[in-house]
Amino acid sequence: MIHITLPDGSRKPFEDYPTGLTVAKSISEGLARDCVAMEVDGNLVDLDRPIQADASIRLITTRDPEALEIMRHSAAHVMAQAVLALYPDAKLTIGPVVEDGFYYDIDMPPLSEEAFPKIEAEMKRIIKQKIPIRRHEVSKAEALTFYKDEPYKTEMIDALADGTISFYKQGDFTDLCRGPHVPHTGFVRAVKLMRVSGAYWRADQSKAQLQRIYGTAFFDKKQLKEYLHFLEEAKKRNHRKIGAAMDLFSFHDDAPGMAFFHPKGMAVWNALLDFWRDAHRAAGYVETKTPIILQRTLWEKSGHWENYRENMYTTEVDEQAYAIKPMNCPGGMLLYSTRPHSYRELPIRAAEIGLVHRHELSGVLNGLFRVRAFHQDDAHLFMMPEQIQAEILDLLRLEEQVYSKFGLDFHLELSTRPEKSIGSDEQWDTATNGLRSALDAYGKEYRINEGDGAFYGPKIDLHIKDALGRTWQCGTIQLDMSLPERFDLTYVGRDNEKHRPIMLHRTVFGSIERFLGILIEHFEGKFPLWLAPVQAAILPINDDLIPFAESMATTMRDAGLRVEVDDRTESLNRKVREAQLAKTPLILTCGGKEKEAGTVSVRTLDGTVRYGIPMDQFMQKVTAHVAERCLALDLFDE
Repeated sequence: MIHITLPDGSRKPFEDYPTGLTVAKSISEGLARDCVAMEVDGNLVDLDRPIQADASIRLITTRDPEALEIMRHSAAHVMAQAVLALYPDAKLTIGPVVEDGFYYDIDMPPLSEEAFPKIEAEMKRIIKQKIPIRRHEVSKAEALTFYKDEPYKTEMIDALADGTISFYKQGDFTDLCRGPHVPHTGFVRAVKLMRVSGAYWRADQSKAQLQRIYGTAFFDKKQLKEYLHFLEEAKKRNHRKIGAAMDLFSFHDDAPGMAFFHPKGMAVWNALLDFWRDAHRAAGYVETKTPIILQRTLWEKSGHWENYRENMYTTEVDEQAYAIKPMNCPGGMLLYSTRPHSYRELPIRAAEIGLVHRHELSGVLNGLFRVRAFHQDDAHLFMMPEQIQAEILDLLRLEEQVYSKFGLDFHLELSTRPEKSIGSDEQWDTATNGLRSALDAYGKEYRINEGDGAFYGPKIDLHIKDALGRTWQCGTIQLDMSLPERFDLTYVGRDNEKHRPIMLHRTVFGSIERFLGILIEHFEGKFPLWLAPVQAAILPINDDLIPFAESMATTMRDAGLRVEVDDRTESLNRKVREAQLAKTPLILTCGGKEKEAGTVSVRTLDGTVRYGIPMDQFMQKVTAHVAERCLALDLFDE
């Protein structure tokens, strides 16, 4: 007799070894039709796996979050089966699930998206047959024999430990896989191939280039339709396209992955950093600056050489090895060590807008989102142990204050010790518990992200949510007890003895380039007035009014506003249209009536037009709005 305990605590007896499907049918046929897998004593397994001992199980239905990933994994197998049916000489490698779908890397001749309809048609044929997907387990020797003509699968099997190896079979298609999978191909109800790109086997440029075919899948067509609509919206907001149209930045082959900021881009950049500096000054920070290149011995001392070497650019000067900094931390340690410190000074909050360089593979570079050179709004806080919780709470409030200025909400994740790390167990326990207690006191719900901390300490990550509901990890708070020890940092305590400070690393924007890219997409280029590259465009209706328009612009520039005068011999309608395309928040038309009355006529991007606003009233409202860094442009609401 096998006893199955369900999530509600009830126990059901079964004479034979039941499968998940058997358990589901004992509850209801409808439930059985909706189940895709099961969790047995905390482990996800196939629904048809026999349960051979008393166990607690949870049936996974199409409504559970795990189900989508399981089904997409099966969709990758369906795609691979379809590709092999159409291209028999293709060689399969791996086909994992990714955030928004799945991909499969396949060794085959170059493929274009024109082939997608043919592949999708074959996939639909396979799906319509509802082919059962069954797990088989064999020895390593048997697996190697089966895949003797498949070099990539053979290489993967060779790397596995001796023991049982699992395969999944659907019809005449078999693939090496750990599983689990949905019961049959019919569960892949809505699928679409998205794009294809080149990818090197094992991400090694010396190895074969493969075709990486991306796809996505959902349990119903409505979800797929909504997702494709979301992609269209995201495409319209693409920061690279908007950045080029607004003349903000560019990229060049002479410096791949390194952004060039144009004058208008610098206007946004400087406005962003002015806000950052004001917020940090008010929060008790001082600003520092450290060199971009430091000796290798320093990076060895910090642990970066051992743990981050593959991402660092190096050089040699006077037969001495140097590295361009990928992080600001070691320089911050040297700054602290320049003089003795007393407990009376602590906490010290030292911030730096540091230019860092990190080597990224060319295939992952992505506009401002993934670059090789960027500015990190780093800060290093040095404190006594009893100050940890208060400082972290202040940091969380600062991050919330900054994000709210852009209308961004966020969620929190606590990331714990990774497998590759430095420091003692005691240090990690102290650091992790310090972050956890501060999060509990802050009162906002947070998630645990096991094993994803920095190599030198646990961290709190802040993930902001943009206008499309996408999340981006920007801010981070990392508690580090290792670097102060490695650099022998001390302070003199109340007892007149030397003590080791606790240190926090933290960012708010993270990469300023990336944060700017996020803002471009969040606002679709329609920045708040205080952040806009050009805050106002003045459009004289004829050449005689150009001097008056220039005098208006001078008044506004003297007040610190960013203004352009469009004095081209174009029609007023065209000038207005082009100012709107440039996403200029305030468009001022300048005619004879305005000149005579000392007023302005203002058009905003939502199409609202206000006539006859006295210039002094207009200036008062605009300058106050910019000074307060207001989010919404409600200057002239009654």
